[in-house]
Amino acid sequence: MVKTSEFRTKDVVNVTDGRRLGFIGDLELDLEHGRVKSVVILGNGRFMGLLGRERDTVIDWTHIRKIGHDVILVEISADEVLG
Repeated sequence: MVKTSEFRTKDVVNVTDGRRLGFIGDLELDLEHGRVKSVVILGNGRFMGLLGRERDTVIDWTHIRKIGHDVILVEISADEVLG
């Protein structure tokens, strides 16, 4: 079993292009069916957080390929990334 707090410490990497996407900041849950719907990767802060931050990245749970000890591997193309 994995605790939600453990997700925040794992790097998310896209296996399609090898790009590091960041860390999971939130989970979207489907309470009706008791499942995780998607993960949210928080956008990077701009200028020490004073100017807000970039858009969050939402990745559907079906795109997660492997959850490892230190990394979460996802498979998405550029047009599948939701902001």
